[in-house]
Amino acid sequence: MSYEPGVSHEVAAGDALETRLKAYEGEPAAVARAGKDPVNAPMIRHWCEAMGDTNPAYSGPDAMAPPTMLQVWTMGGLSGHAGRTHAYDELLGLLDEAGYSSVVATDCEQEYLRPLRPGDAITFDSVIESVSEKKTTKLGTGYFVTTRTDIHVGADLAGTHRFRILKYAPIRRAEQPDRQQKPPRPRPVVNRDNAGFWEGVRRRSLLIQRCTDCGTLRHPWLPGCNACGGLGWDTVEASGEGTVYSYVVMHHPPFPAFTESDHAADTAGPYAVVLIELAEGVRMISNVVGVPYDKVWIGMPVRLEFQLYDDELVLPVFRSREEVA
Repeated sequence: MSYEPGVSHEVAAGDALETRLKAYEGEPAAVARAGKDPVNAPMIRHWCEAMGDTNPAYSGPDAMAPPTMLQVWTMGGLSGHAGRTHAYDELLGLLDEAGYSSVVATDCEQEYLRPLRPGDAITFDSVIESVSEKKTTKLGTGYFVTTRTDIHVGADLAGTHRFRILKYAPIRRAEQPDRQQKPPRPRPVVNRDNAGFWEGVRRRSLLIQRCTDCGTLRHPWLPGCNACGGLGWDTVEASGEGTVYSYVVMHHPPFPAFTESDHAADTAGPYAVVLIELAEGVRMISNVVGVPYDKVWIGMPVRLEFQLYDDELVLPVFRSREEVA
């Protein structure tokens, strides 16, 4: 490889890498793959139960699948799909070799064009849509890789799913900010639909939306009722009693704002993210504090408390009822 005068080898190598990465744009990641199972009522039921979605459109003889299940029908499970292409693996391998060995999913976008109904057999094609220029993030420097998957039923395009990951080189400890200058904990996104919820949290009150047309409780807060479509609502205050319905254990590079805790819960990682079923019947995502992540269990009885993280930020968390007792 030759280098231009006045251009460092590091810059030239970076340019060469980006040229190689960009060459993968437009390459197929999957071609005419078939879903392992047709769209089916049991999977729709499991999804709706997990989400607490009782919309009648998802059951009965004319049932449709919830639109957000779009990606579910393309999943290959532990055994994967046959006939895979190698372009995507090659791209990720190239990034690994260049030192961008860590990965985190950043976001996805879905477009729905046709309802999916039980019995529909889907096929899908995926393409590497874009590879970004090198970006600097709080996790480290790296590249955003976006794939686009088109889902078909016969000749009809049913929907499009875009999935984006960041392949990055983690910041080395010596490069991280001074621990004495710990950045503030990220703030929740407050908008016109959920502002009332966060105002309640600020007052140490967990408010649940209630439809004034049919009385259905819902969480998270939404502009309309997912049971009857009504737009009117008021609130009820949660009792604070609940149980762990499900949980996942997060393993990821620590973010400086989470490496220390002002209270009992240490979220430096690993830590459990839990789905709490409140006594009122709705579910919410939170943390169980005061116990290690490997001591959290499904069915664990918990009680709400509000934790102050700094002068402004209050968050609802849960503590084992056994520890409270």
